[in-house]
Amino acid sequence: MNALHTIAILMPGDMGHAVGRALREHGHDVITCLDGRSGHTRTLAAAAGFRDVGSLAAIVSEADVILSILPPASAPDQAGRVAEAMRATGRAPLYVDCNAISPGTAIAVGKVIAEAGATFVDGGIIGLAPGHGAAPRFYVSGPDHASLSVLDGQGIRVIGSGPEIGQASAMKMTYAALTKGTWTLQTAVLLAAERLGVTGALLREFENSQSAALASMRASVPFLPADSARWVGEMEEISRTFADAGVTPQFHEGAAEIFRLLETTPFASETRADMDRTRTLEESLSVYKDYLKLDS
Repeated sequence: MNALHTIAILMPGDMGHAVGRALREHGHDVITCLDGRSGHTRTLAAAAGFRDVGSLAAIVSEADVILSILPPASAPDQAGRVAEAMRATGRAPLYVDCNAISPGTAIAVGKVIAEAGATFVDGGIIGLAPGHGAAPRFYVSGPDHASLSVLDGQGIRVIGSGPEIGQASAMKMTYAALTKGTWTLQTAVLLAAERLGVTGALLREFENSQSAALASMRASVPFLPADSARWVGEMEEISRTFADAGVTPQFHEGAAEIFRLLETTPFASETRADMDRTRTLEESLSVYKDYLKLDS
């Protein structure tokens, strides 16, 4: 068994629990801390066979590596809590931030972890969770990123992005800028058409001249609300990334607004496990438009 036998996943959401399950199937002891977590998270952790050790102090005491996989807005606070636990226990396992955060945020998180005496690796996940097609790609960077290579091929692909903290996050940010940015642009276009009364005509024209784009819309737009709350933060991190690179942040500020809108719809209470996969694009748009905020 390699040196990363005990792996902590913080937290076992849709991606985290699937990653942990895949690593457990490859012989690792996968642990987590479920104190204060939702019933949905507890169900996912149980289904994946995680061992709940009860506290962050216990995580730090037992883990060889901590994989932080959670909504991006929570990444800095999570790192701060783990750093406190490291100082309290006197133990500092390898810490990998796998969240959708800007390079600047990754550098700040890395500093918090380094000040607690631990090794930090910047990570970014691209692709679907393990068990849903091709293995997700874990891009990793930083002086010690090669330490994650032992997990390559164990339900995930580990791809080195160089010795500089922030490079892996830059990969994630620019990739998601296209994928999720495209989904929100499509949603905005369709919402405008819905409000202007030309949805049917526009969809017929798309069938004629933009069939690939229309297929993408039908496959994604009705199901975005389930993830919209956590993707607001991701769009904000992409906006920061672009601004730091001297590129306009406004595209993805607008994308964040679309996700905020979708977060207010009834469909936002769904999860990936229980969402209504029969819902059509047209049905979704008829609901989404009712949540648009129009000037009086």
